[in-house]
Amino acid sequence: MRLTRRTLLTAALAAPAVTAAAPGGAGAAPGPAPAARALARLLPGHAHQVTFRTVPPADGRDAFRVSGTEGRILVEGTTPAVQLTGFHWYLRHVARAHVSWAGRQTSRLPRALPAVPAPVTRAANVTHRFAFNDTNDGYTGPYHDWDYWEHELDVLALHGYNEVLVYLGADAVYHRTFLEHGYADEELRAWIPGPVHQPWWLLQNMSGFGGPVSRGLLDQRADLARRIVRRLRELGMTPVLPGYFGTVPPGFAERNAGAHTVPQGDWVGFARPDWLDPRDAHFAEVAATFYRVQRELYGPTTMYKIDLLHEGGRPGDVPVGEAAKAVETALRTAHPGALWAILGWQDNPRREIVEAVDRTKMFVVDGLSDRFPSVTDREASWAGTPYAFGSIWNFGGHTTTGANTPDWARLFHQWRTKEGSALDGIALMPEGADNNPAAFALFSDLPWTEGPPDLTAWFDEWAVQRYGAPDPYAREAWDVLRRTAYGTTRADSWSEGHDGLFGARPSLTATSAASWSPGAPRYDPDEFAKALPALLAVAPGLRLSSAYRHDLLDVTRQCVSHRSRQLLPRIRAAYGARDRALFVRLTAEWAHWLRLLDEAVATDPRHLLGRWIADARAWGATRQEKDRLEYDAVSLLTVWGPRAGADGGGLRDYANREWSGLVGGLYALRWRTYFDGLLKALDGGGEPEPVDWFALEERWIRTHPPYAAEPKGDVVAVAREVERALRASSAG
Repeated sequence: MRLTRRTLLTAALAAPAVTAAAPGGAGAAPGPAPAARALARLLPGHAHQVTFRTVPPADGRDAFRVSGTEGRILVEGTTPAVQLTGFHWYLRHVARAHVSWAGRQTSRLPRALPAVPAPVTRAANVTHRFAFNDTNDGYTGPYHDWDYWEHELDVLALHGYNEVLVYLGADAVYHRTFLEHGYADEELRAWIPGPVHQPWWLLQNMSGFGGPVSRGLLDQRADLARRIVRRLRELGMTPVLPGYFGTVPPGFAERNAGAHTVPQGDWVGFARPDWLDPRDAHFAEVAATFYRVQRELYGPTTMYKIDLLHEGGRPGDVPVGEAAKAVETALRTAHPGALWAILGWQDNPRREIVEAVDRTKMFVVDGLSDRFPSVTDREASWAGTPYAFGSIWNFGGHTTTGANTPDWARLFHQWRTKEGSALDGIALMPEGADNNPAAFALFSDLPWTEGPPDLTAWFDEWAVQRYGAPDPYAREAWDVLRRTAYGTTRADSWSEGHDGLFGARPSLTATSAASWSPGAPRYDPDEFAKALPALLAVAPGLRLSSAYRHDLLDVTRQCVSHRSRQLLPRIRAAYGARDRALFVRLTAEWAHWLRLLDEAVATDPRHLLGRWIADARAWGATRQEKDRLEYDAVSLLTVWGPRAGADGGGLRDYANREWSGLVGGLYALRWRTYFDGLLKALDGGGEPEPVDWFALEERWIRTHPPYAAEPKGDVVAVAREVERALRASSAG
């Protein structure tokens, strides 16, 4: 089979090239082809040395071929996006350069791009390369502009993705849909949450929080969504849009006589929207309106994301299989032949769903492939429904480092090649993106790699690609990281690294900041710390890129974060022993590490609360709207929602981040308040006064001082200070 596939691949890539003009017909942009335009954006000084050609698929699969002499590189591929994937393969493996969503290294490229030693061909071993979690638009940043999205889509193409989830702009679809079904503009805009919280509204978990949204905001978001889906189509990538499965505003049955709606109860402290019975004639009418409006706004696509009964949804008296069939019928009526994408998460998709629908037209993006060791046979789980091997390497957009890469290396190849395998894709689904560039690159390589990757060799080569040349200290640093943060496995039933305790609500018994995060380190923090001096010893000429600065910050930040887990038990012991002097000394040390952490993350623009706030406020037309959007944005990172969700539902600090402004602002305030209360109790001989943490957090969200939106300081200087402090702490 391998020889046959290679022969077919070579034949396909040797076939006459088809036109490289941008797809899209009359609306396509004139001039250079899409891949060439993307490369001009990414590498303007070298783009003229690269020629792109479009070729037919190889044995039905996407494929690329790279060849050429110095300064004259030819990249052939099945789509513009695949051509960019081929070029990035060349960039990493031949030119020793790299572009990521978290740092890049291209400054060491020679003026003339180096020759390809021998032509290289690759064919994707799976059809689907799916990007983004449903939560991405909340945790990564719903207030990004077109400049951000243009680069993000280019980077996804470079890494081989061909399907991208686009939730942005769905608010306009729902708004226009229900204007035609008995609702007024103002009440719909109050029902729609603020942009940060919209992903959970689209999953039928909540509504309204962070709103109301303005007409101007709806229009702006629709305009940006149109640009995103248009660019995806130009690159030959599939925009994955939300489909309709029955979410309705309050009072739908009262306004639409005979409609059958099912109350959905609550979701961790939020009231869920009602569900319209898909068997109901009203459902077919609403779905038809929804898909018509969506097509008018964004055009049709070939894949729709529909998550029926997500995270505790209640079917009530509605047979789940019949509901699924009706949802499918509505989709097929509007878009014959379209794929139904559904998240593999908890008990979904339910057995009744996959048994009721055409499984050849359903595709499961599995969020648990590298999470639970009990997940071993997805063909049995989903009755042979095609699925993607997925990873959620962070929850809430945590800044923690690492991923279960040994599971990726072993399980993806094993599951894909077993007899009767239904695995036909990968699904890149961290809840927050734009982090963990090594994980991003390795996971993205899986569809383009024959056999399981050798992780030792991969990380050795990554150190060269990341910084531009071989360096013994870079190799040492990445070997440490491979064995620690990137050496964890799903054996402990986690897929993300442990978070730090500086971001936790204060407690002497805290074991994680987020309610659903690992309660203990998943690797040895002291072993991990060995990566810091190694990175600081990298040759000066290799330290000039944003890739190096990102990695140095990430390791520095993680080393400081680990101090919280090492210090808190000692503080607890000192308090329990009523040793005032030791308690004062240790809590002062805690404050010192908090200061160092804030100084470190302040050096990077992507670790600034002030930038997050500025991006949100930029979308507001009035002072009142700007304030509302800021609250929407900051609440997600802190209390997440109202008291019922934050306290009763456990959502507070679910999206904790080690960012400047959060660390030196809210986190420092909480721990200072807590330790002051404990010290007062030590001095008075009684119990500490209870603190209403939600009230403190809510007050801080609404009254905090301004925070910088631009970075300051030198990450190398801060990293050296952290290294010295770690050595001193170890010696002490």
